[in-house]
Amino acid sequence: MTEKRRTAGQPDKRRAIVDGALALFARDGYTRASLDAIAAEAGVSNRTIYNHFADKADLFQTVIQDSTRRVADTMVATVDRHLGKVTDIESDLVDLGLAWLGVLTSELAPHFALVRQINAEADHIPPAALKTWLDTGPGRVRRELAGRLAELAERGELRVDDPARAAGHLMLLISADNLTDRTALHDPGERRAMVTAGVRAFLHGYRR
Repeated sequence: MTEKRRTAGQPDKRRAIVDGALALFARDGYTRASLDAIAAEAGVSNRTIYNHFADKADLFQTVIQDSTRRVADTMVATVDRHLGKVTDIESDLVDLGLAWLGVLTSELAPHFALVRQINAEADHIPPAALKTWLDTGPGRVRRELAGRLAELAERGELRVDDPARAAGHLMLLISADNLTDRTALHDPGERRAMVTAGVRAFLHGYRR
């Protein structure tokens, strides 16, 4: 019975380690976050971490993969919901941008703090972890958005020669102010103004 209880608790411990590591990596970055601090955050022993992960690099890659998958799933669903059936291209793109920025302040916010840490210390991040993040996160979301923009171009709504590049432009434009002033995320009026300006700039270049 004791062994059964111990085995059943393993997924919970692994989840606690991954969640604790996400919080520490997002706050302190990969280099500064120690396994001792992660163990304390997760409420487990250092030895328990090694029961689940080979080392800090292995744990970091798992954290990135898990967090990126959850965020990408949410972002892809958001793109599908707002661009699956476009009736007013400017209005629908603004709604997409607002929903997109809403994710940044949701329960998924620690992921974006982690991304800022990754960008700040990219030279010290294990290459495999970087590739995982790029392929399963930004790359996947950009491919989904590019596909929707290509559909709009086929309908005659947009003029798009390179859907992937257009998707990158839209992603940057709807969050441009957020890159320098994150207070806009928490002010509904500023958030809408930021997204609307970005969408209009995008349409100025891409609308047929």
